[in-house]
Amino acid sequence: MLHLGLGSFHRAHQAVYLQRLIDAGDTRWSLSGANIRPDMADVVAALQAQGGRYTLETVSPAGEYRYEQIEAIREVLPWERSLAAVIARGAAPSTRIVSFTVTEAGYYLDTKGKLDLSFGDLAADIERARRGEAAGEGVTIYGAVCAILRARKAEQACAVTLLNCDNLRHNGDRFRAGMLEFIERAGDAELLAWVQTNTACPNAMVDRITPRPPPELRARVKAATGRDDAAAITGESFIQWVIEDNFAAGRPDWGRVGVELVASVQPYEEAKIRILNATHSCIAWAGTLIGLDFIHEGTHHAAIRKMAYDYVTDDVIPCLSPSPIDLAAYRDVVLDRFGNPAIRDTNQRVAADGFSKIPGFIAPTVRERLAAGHPIASVAMLPALFLAFLQLWHRGALPYAYQDQGMDEAVAHAICDAADPVLALCSDAGLWGAIAGDERLIDAVRSASGRVANFVNPGATI
Repeated sequence: MLHLGLGSFHRAHQAVYLQRLIDAGDTRWSLSGANIRPDMADVVAALQAQGGRYTLETVSPAGEYRYEQIEAIREVLPWERSLAAVIARGAAPSTRIVSFTVTEAGYYLDTKGKLDLSFGDLAADIERARRGEAAGEGVTIYGAVCAILRARKAEQACAVTLLNCDNLRHNGDRFRAGMLEFIERAGDAELLAWVQTNTACPNAMVDRITPRPPPELRARVKAATGRDDAAAITGESFIQWVIEDNFAAGRPDWGRVGVELVASVQPYEEAKIRILNATHSCIAWAGTLIGLDFIHEGTHHAAIRKMAYDYVTDDVIPCLSPSPIDLAAYRDVVLDRFGNPAIRDTNQRVAADGFSKIPGFIAPTVRERLAAGHPIASVAMLPALFLAFLQLWHRGALPYAYQDQGMDEAVAHAICDAADPVLALCSDAGLWGAIAGDERLIDAVRSASGRVANFVNPGATI
């Protein structure tokens, strides 16, 4: 397997499942890892120096710590501009799966699931692919994978699975559509036909809270294990992976180690995105507004917890029922996980990319509730929180740097500068699609914004 994106999540999730399989005696598969952009240079260098090995610290909500050494990543490919080593590894006949972890914004998809060519990196990648160039500065996931597939076709290698490991809804289907559109726009009809026949893109759902490694982690790992690990990571004890069992050229026997291989990932995906991911953002935005730093602090704040609980109970569970999942129990497990003080997940990390999270995590619940003629008071709190958060950013009053790959800064400032910011936010088609400008949405978010203002005002109640 070649994985693109050597961040903490991959190393706390996919690599861990493969390590479990290796520990169970199945050594037929291993991981090569690489980044497609020149970030995390220190981490990549540390992993190379350690032969791909690193320590994973996990902690349960009860405060139980565990340390394990992960050795599933057998090759760490250094970044260089042409991505030559990455492309060669991806094209090798022995590589049967190319997986990747990308944020929602990293797929450059518009509200109709088409490529959004207003992004300069994407347009430049298409032009490079049209010229037959492999990669360059600011390469997108499509540019990198297209280069791999083109080389794989030239090598007459076997079919390959392209496996998303991230929070994009219907991620395999949507990536496949974006990839095929990318190749078509690049004008490579032969590659397009080859990819349609020789690739599979299963949908998948992943879950494990993995905060950025805190500065004190290295010392804590050394005290617990004796290892001075410059690439150590930390995460919660909970872990889940659900994959549609649709692979083009074989796969590890993941079912032996707890991966759920299913015919359809949709009910698991919807529950996770709407309950866990959206609630996570709710708590991060609300916590930031009252000066909290960490997710667990907000989860234990009575008013914030009530917002999150009511959002799921009042609006999400009715939308997703019936379900093969006990949704109320899942809600409670999620809040328990978020309240784990040892994780110390930051509001800054979770609050990122709001312009991608509104349409992906929140708008579907609003749309379905409105279509059924039901109220949306509880879910409306989330866009109201985001608007208040965005206004802090607009005024330069956020206590941290805000990163949002899906945000057009001019549009964001215009929303905040509008005579009626609620109307401007709720009328943005990029955020809301077909329900943009719906009076019921506007009225609900306006009412929710009043409750947010009361919440932010010290001593007020919601």
